Amino acid sequence: MKALVCEQPGTLRLEERELPPSPGEGWVAVDIGHVGICGTDYHIFEGKHPFLAYPRVMGHELSGRVAEAAGPFARGDLVIINPYIACGTCRACRRGKPNCCYNIGVLGVHRDGGMCERIHVPLENLYPAGSLEPFEAAMVEFLAIGAHAVRRSELTRADRVLVVGVGPIGLGVALFARLRGAEVHLLDASRSRLDLVAEKFGFDSTMALEEGADAVMTRTDGEGYDIVFDATGNAAAIEAGFAYLAHGGTYVLVSVVTNSITFADPEFHKREMKLVGSRNATREDFDTVIAAIAAGEINTAALRTHSARLDSLPEQFQDLLNNRDTLIKAIVEVA
Repeated sequence: MKALVCEQPGTLRLEERELPPSPGEGWVAVDIGHVGICGTDYHIFEGKHPFLAYPRVMGHELSGRVAEAAGPFARGDLVIINPYIACGTCRACRRGKPNCCYNIGVLGVHRDGGMCERIHVPLENLYPAGSLEPFEAAMVEFLAIGAHAVRRSELTRADRVLVVGVGPIGLGVALFARLRGAEVHLLDASRSRLDLVAEKFGFDSTMALEEGADAVMTRTDGEGYDIVFDATGNAAAIEAGFAYLAHGGTYVLVSVVTNSITFADPEFHKREMKLVGSRNATREDFDTVIAAIAAGEINTAALRTHSARLDSLPEQFQDLLNNRDTLIKAIVEVA
């Protein structure tokens, strides 16, 4: 089979491999059809991922077809892959939070991922795609991260929301916050990205970082936002975000950085703020996204701004990386 290997930062190589053997009972062979390229993949290529050993087959936004009948799936069924391989026995797993398993192994990060023709996945990590198109099925995982963050926030229709960082993850947050009826504002360092998102998805309130913190607060008459989501992956931006919270507000950290984060305790305390971490997603969030796409509530055609084939990706990847301000989601066709 073909597999795209990131041998070291900046180097991708397409190689031929034997079909992988099954890891054991309960694992299902899936022939990968489509892969979404994620910010994590760009970080791996750039050598910026803190938890990765090279060489690595990237790819964790995956859809494919079951190679051999297993459980409720027939051969050829289109499935969505949950890439978070949990141990099932740690305290987090026992408490229904496999998304933050103590021993988690994420496809394309801790173990080889899906930029290849076949992969084995635990049966419980496969979800039926239903009426979704194959390329849509490969979008479910990244959107589920946003849906999970919105669910963690306990957002209501009465809330005024600020999403900081409108890459694919932040956009997913904004879309599901809006579906819940909240008033949603967007903040990003790139005016061109904000204009792209506003044009494609109809968000009216967008602010570029260059406008300054005063402009961010002016939209709220200085009172701040009930819920702020950070999806920047930038420590300085995370720290700046505390100032945007209204009294009684909730700050949800969707992105992760290797740095330590500091904040002023008096400001945190007087607001009676809630600080929430949001990691990965669960079956419930995948189901939320599948239902929203099936109902036509998410414009998947607008999300897919770029396409590629696995064979051409070694030559095309750098161009995708260089044009991220005009890119929302690139989908790779494998089969």
